[in-house]
Amino acid sequence: MRALLGIVLLAAIAPTAGTAQNFGFEPLAAATDPALTEVMRDLAERLLPSYAENDPDRYFSTLAALQMVVGNPTAAHTTRMTLRERLASEQSSLPPGRAIVYDVYTYARSIEAGEDVPFAAAYGRAFREMFGSLDDLAAYELEDSFTAPVEPLRAAVQRSLDRHRGTSSIALEDALDLVQAYFAFDAYRSFDELVRPLLAEDRSNRYVVESAAIPVAEGATVDATLVRSRKAAEAGRLPTLLEFTLDRSSRDAYEAAAHGYSSVLAVARIAGAAASRPRAPFESDGDDARAVIDWIAAQGWSDGNVGMQGYRYGGFVAWSAAKRLPPALKAIATIDPMAPGIDVPTVNRIFMNSAYRWVYELLAPLGDAMVGDDARWRALDEDWYRAGERYRDFPAFPGRARAIFRSWVNHPSYDRFWQKWLPFGAEFADIGIPVLTVTGYYSPGETGALYYFTQHHRHHANADHALLIGPFDEQTLRQGASAELRGLDVDAAARVDLNDVRYAWFRHVLRGADRPGLVSGEVNYELAGANEWRHAPSLAALESTPLRFYLVASPTGEPHRLAPRRSAEPPALVDRLDLRDRSDVEWRPTQALVLEEVPRRDGLQFVTEPFDEPVALAGRLRGELDFTINKYDVDLVLSLYEVTPDGRYVKLFEPPYAFRSSYAGDRVHRRLLLAGVRQQLPFQSERMIGRRLEAGSRLMLTVGINRRPDQQINYGAGEDVGEESIDDAGAPVRIRWHENTFIEVQRDDREETTSRAAPR
Repeated sequence: MRALLGIVLLAAIAPTAGTAQNFGFEPLAAATDPALTEVMRDLAERLLPSYAENDPDRYFSTLAALQMVVGNPTAAHTTRMTLRERLASEQSSLPPGRAIVYDVYTYARSIEAGEDVPFAAAYGRAFREMFGSLDDLAAYELEDSFTAPVEPLRAAVQRSLDRHRGTSSIALEDALDLVQAYFAFDAYRSFDELVRPLLAEDRSNRYVVESAAIPVAEGATVDATLVRSRKAAEAGRLPTLLEFTLDRSSRDAYEAAAHGYSSVLAVARIAGAAASRPRAPFESDGDDARAVIDWIAAQGWSDGNVGMQGYRYGGFVAWSAAKRLPPALKAIATIDPMAPGIDVPTVNRIFMNSAYRWVYELLAPLGDAMVGDDARWRALDEDWYRAGERYRDFPAFPGRARAIFRSWVNHPSYDRFWQKWLPFGAEFADIGIPVLTVTGYYSPGETGALYYFTQHHRHHANADHALLIGPFDEQTLRQGASAELRGLDVDAAARVDLNDVRYAWFRHVLRGADRPGLVSGEVNYELAGANEWRHAPSLAALESTPLRFYLVASPTGEPHRLAPRRSAEPPALVDRLDLRDRSDVEWRPTQALVLEEVPRRDGLQFVTEPFDEPVALAGRLRGELDFTINKYDVDLVLSLYEVTPDGRYVKLFEPPYAFRSSYAGDRVHRRLLLAGVRQQLPFQSERMIGRRLEAGSRLMLTVGINRRPDQQINYGAGEDVGEESIDDAGAPVRIRWHENTFIEVQRDDREETTSRAAPR
């Protein structure tokens, strides 16, 4: 009946909101002025007879706001319930989302007005009745909607008032927007101090929460928070999702419980006063996780099945636990998992200054002034860079962090020091549990993620290991994708809730639900620019159609050519870099993914001819370098761009692919270059592309010599790079590129496997 009444009202009101109308309006100076209530009431009373809208969802939402501002909460609540019914039905394409925030508010105001009770009591009753009726997952997902900050809502009203300052009228659409903004501001400021205790009460009613000190070694325990849904537990013992974290406050122990699992959030035994026998990063986490998994399996609330999940460090712990093959561990799902010795503290054997900062801040006591001070850390990089000191001497802070970092620098190869923490080689063959790995083309954790994925499939022919990758970076992997990423337009298909995908996958592997469509293949990737998710049965199948391009010198200078055939004549391609030069000490890479120009600092530039038609590229960059160099080693850096017809440069992956030449073929054994001798160096990146280049675009490659203030510098002397200093630089690096140098990108013609929607 309410839905029918709404349709009748909609049909009876004319003209529509699009009709040009103005209303007398003189804005007050401040959104918080108490007199604004009457001003807005007067405006809303005059808007109501003129308001209509063809979109029913928008109509009922705006109508309820008008009714509330007019001072008729009972009518507003009736309208909100009509909208609520629509949102819960197939009539609406919109999710219910934060609509319940206003449903509770209008209901509370109608109770207050109709029963003459204080607003606090009315709001408590409305909240308990409406929010309390939600299932655990819906309640969990909507909690944040109730605690949104009030200040941005006040600022929105203030901007509208300021925009109309000095005028005596306001257009209909602007007036409706102002009413909606005022309604939202007034609602949130009304319940702001009431809702948090109610949310805490609701959680207490829904969940059993315990703290535990889980024994993991003689005299050592791991702190953990255990959360179980009361309703889900009534059905019997539950599978458990376990996550290790470095910072309890950064992860929510309730999340897994809201999805119907027993949830265990464990704090890694590394640093801090609460840690029991603290350890260095990576040192004991695998054994600790094995002990925690065994403990979980023995609890009365556990059904004996444990899944591990984790972001970055937590992802490392999941793999370190899997190496130890605990019987109760049935699956792992990781997002950008760290891989010590692979992407931390080195990336492709180049040490990162950021790794020292990470371990320093991890171990720092409360109140340490260096924690979070970007300027001071940047100054440290610059001071070391100017001085040209050995990397072993970076930086000079005494303490445990320096000792740990220097122990890392002592192991530049991927030797047993690193191998003991992760599955290595044939150990991957023993890992038969399902695995999901999530990463992004623009995420620093992609190197580690692809390491796990490729090694698992290399050593286990039938590994049940799915990769999900798209135009994501570190932030969007945590918070979700938006329409824009650092200047890059993001396809609608890529704006998926990665949490939803992960839990849908856990439902599949732990509870027998259907496999989610988004991870239907072994390699699942969003083809940026095509607005499509594609699914390949293997990385080998995806990379079966290479496009090869050779480096060819241009007679007119840069940019040089990327050509499908090698040059008939030896190219005059020479790159030089004086490693003693420190004039670029203040340089830092741009975070933008779309550039107006590519700086010469990035190295020699090579571009293809424009493509006659769109070209889909998906897979890793590989190739072979044919060169002569005057050093025994060199760190190289490669970047790929789409050069659009309008002249913009779109990065195809980020960070760039930087690698130490002496480890390009084998991360365990170093093989020095031959100074002054022509030689070939095959390479295979652990960065992946997934983009459709539009017709008229070109592909651009930059090839440079890596030298940065925030990374270890390879001076090419052939010694342990950690021992080299600027005194070992000698003559500038000189690389002559020969005609057989080529790169390969992978053409993707898998049209039949595409899906534009992002299935859950």
